[in-house]
Amino acid sequence: MAIYHLEAKVVSRGAGRSAVAASAYLSCSRLYNDYDGIQHDYTKKQGLVWQEVFLPEYAPQEWQDREELWNAVEEVETAKDSRLAREFVVALPIELSREQQIELLQEFIREQFVSDGMCADAAIHDTDGHNPHAHILLTVRPLDGQGHWQYKTEKEYLCVRNGEERGFTAAEFRTAQTDGWEKQYPYEVGKKKVYMTPSAAEAQELIRADKHPKSTRYGRQNPISERWNSEEQLVSWRAAWADVTNLYLERARREERIDHRSNAARGLDEIPTIHEGVAAQALERKGIISDRCELNRQIKADSALLRELKKELPIYHVKRHKALAVRIAELTEDLEELRSEKALLLQKFEYAEDADAEAFRKDIAIMESALKKLEAQEQKYAAELDKVLAEYAELKAQAVDLDPVELHEARQVLRPAQEKTAEERQVRQMSMQRQAAQQKSPLRSVWKKNDFER
Repeated sequence: MAIYHLEAKVVSRGAGRSAVAASAYLSCSRLYNDYDGIQHDYTKKQGLVWQEVFLPEYAPQEWQDREELWNAVEEVETAKDSRLAREFVVALPIELSREQQIELLQEFIREQFVSDGMCADAAIHDTDGHNPHAHILLTVRPLDGQGHWQYKTEKEYLCVRNGEERGFTAAEFRTAQTDGWEKQYPYEVGKKKVYMTPSAAEAQELIRADKHPKSTRYGRQNPISERWNSEEQLVSWRAAWADVTNLYLERARREERIDHRSNAARGLDEIPTIHEGVAAQALERKGIISDRCELNRQIKADSALLRELKKELPIYHVKRHKALAVRIAELTEDLEELRSEKALLLQKFEYAEDADAEAFRKDIAIMESALKKLEAQEQKYAAELDKVLAEYAELKAQAVDLDPVELHEARQVLRPAQEKTAEERQVRQMSMQRQAAQQKSPLRSVWKKNDFER
């Protein structure tokens, strides 16, 4: 049956990711990142059935080449923690034909993103025909009418006139200056630094401490970027995906419908099931019990129990940690991509014997930093996944020979201890894996070789 699944996340350099790598992953292609000199190769990944790049009419046409597009993004974002792209992963209804799924996705992307000035890179993955889903990668920096990048944030100077303080951008200040507004600079007043206008400081014959005028801490965000980043816009996109999907289901004369609202928003107390994914379903078809499918069976059993409890005990409400169940689908795919990135980084520790020593050290430092960030993300996701699985396994074991009320009370009492135990076990496992990886990593041999040559 048709399900609603829309996962939104940000591709951030601060988390060790890159827009070029994300594009290579979704398109199952080989792309070179000019920013860090890493080639991301996902040509062996299976399941790509369709891909396309969408551009606003005023964007440079050479960006139809996704490598050109995302290298342009990497170039304009210079900060080490820049937000590079926004990514959506959506489940496509299996009730629609492949052509209908593609038309649905194209309409959604053009109406919601491209018409608003974003560049989009999209692909449909479906390994075995049972789990069609789409990846949509979007630019986060607006374009002007000439196809040039706009600012995401702009410096905002705090200016004063007749005791009133107001913020102006550089362009706004040129006009405001003629109306008597002045910038404020730091001046030395005894042992202190005080912000005041140049005219006021001149009257007191004060010395300016530095040349930087007073400004707001974070600057002024581009109104387009601010709207794209808002919670309201995300809710609008989620609703739009449900609306356009239901429209295509209706056109196909199907009775199934999806709803973007949470169970709570729909007035339901039941726990939502999770997105199982192609790997879990493939295991089940082979007769192997999948953790994710088992979790869904447990969730359905809990929901049935909840319905019975509400009949027998109207004032009794069973509360569960819903977010943990929902996160499993997201964490699994995040881990797959992060581990692929780690493998690619480790492969890059290969240099010719006559390589420039300074360039060698610089590149090693960059890759070490990226590797540490990826490992940190992997540990975080893996620990959370392990915690969810451990909790559900423990709750299932507790359910034996307990009536509904005793079952709920036992879960609430034992949960904190089980979570702590699972976290400690995961930390030990990750520590052992990290030590083993360091012993086998090409990085160790590279450093030994470099030290020997010195």
